[in-house]
Amino acid sequence: MNLPARTLGALLFTALPAGAASTASLQTERQLTSAPRNHNLDNNDNFSPDDRWLAFDPREDDTAIAGNAVIARVELSSGNIAELYREPLARDWGPGVGAANVNPVDGRVAFIRGLTGATATRPYAMWRRTGVQVDPAAPGQFQFLDARDVIAPFTPGALRGGTHRHEWSADGQWIGFTYNDALLAEHEERSGEKVNLRTVGVATRIARGPVRVPAGPENNEGDMFAAVVVRVVPAPRPGSDEISRAFEDAWVGRDGYRRADGTWQNRARAFLGTLRTPEGSELTEVFIADIPDRIDIPGETGPLEGTATTMPSPPRGTTQRRLTFTTTRKFPGVALEPRHWVRSSPDGTRIAFLAKDDAGIVQVFFIAPQGGAMTQVTREPTPVQSSVRWSPDGARLLYVAGGAVKVCDARADAKALGTARSLTSPSAQVPENAVWSHDGKTIAFNRRVLTDGRWRQQIFLVKP
Repeated sequence: MNLPARTLGALLFTALPAGAASTASLQTERQLTSAPRNHNLDNNDNFSPDDRWLAFDPREDDTAIAGNAVIARVELSSGNIAELYREPLARDWGPGVGAANVNPVDGRVAFIRGLTGATATRPYAMWRRTGVQVDPAAPGQFQFLDARDVIAPFTPGALRGGTHRHEWSADGQWIGFTYNDALLAEHEERSGEKVNLRTVGVATRIARGPVRVPAGPENNEGDMFAAVVVRVVPAPRPGSDEISRAFEDAWVGRDGYRRADGTWQNRARAFLGTLRTPEGSELTEVFIADIPDRIDIPGETGPLEGTATTMPSPPRGTTQRRLTFTTTRKFPGVALEPRHWVRSSPDGTRIAFLAKDDAGIVQVFFIAPQGGAMTQVTREPTPVQSSVRWSPDGARLLYVAGGAVKVCDARADAKALGTARSLTSPSAQVPENAVWSHDGKTIAFNRRVLTDGRWRQQIFLVKP
């Protein structure tokens, strides 16, 4: 179904104090959507491979996937909106769909979908959802990506819960995601034992084909073999690198990164991990998980499929390492506000994240995937307000600060590292979810606009 959407020129917004970025080259914004609903880009990879379309979902707010029924995309040239999927079973409690992520090679759109049999008593939840995909050439027909099996004996390659934010690898062959386990969520509810932990997983197609599971009201088969790749524990030992939570993850490099010994690691996920300091306080640091080429071989810590009381275990050859060590800094830890995802440079040499500088202001920092010293990149007078996105050539970073969309120099060997310029004027309605096009010539972002009496997320475009 195609729905017309107005395209508007730049609008005027309430100004906030400007940051320390050049405003000499402010670009003209174009408002792409205007319908009286949200158009949430959700910090994902939204551009189609040819940069003609942007995928989004219209959920009422960030936490309202359960009641959302639609995945759609908007054409940049015309503003026309095409529905990709409409959930026929939609109720307030689910199934629910959201968080569209576009495969950079074939254009298929991955998204979250709650369980088909969702009810008011067993509604959509973090541990009751899976990843599915839809082909824009066949809208309305979805395919399960990860399999789900909650009936013992469990199935290797199938998980038992909740996968979320399905990020495609650069070659379009893998997805990475965060994960919560339904069986452990129920065990926690019964026992009071803290075992419902968030972690990180990946999935890919393997030679023996799709993952088959027994029929069941909350089971589904999947096109990909899925595995958890980060080990989490309920009570990390103080002063150790054990973590109780792994989250806000991303692929490292288009094709991986070079290890400290000079060999090449084909794929890895960088992520934030919650540990305990020697004094027992929680602290968030940057970690990395190296992922083997085969994820269907069990590791030493337990079965891939997990047990009734334990989390699925990582495949053989998976390793996880702590990258940042911030306990001695004036403001230890990675910034948790704003919520942000770590992001790797395309060549896999640097991972960008947010932390406070010595003045207590949230800035962008780099860490290498091999570890080492952190590098401060930005020197904004006010806190960075968004996740960071790399330009396709790795030369610039995209972020929001002072209510404006900004880019800064990201070349590691450049004297101008961190030199920033504003692309938009400061706005009281702070831009969100900024994302680069594949050719690097367009930036899309959300901004809330008063639409029919309500503040709605609209999509804007600006040239970098």
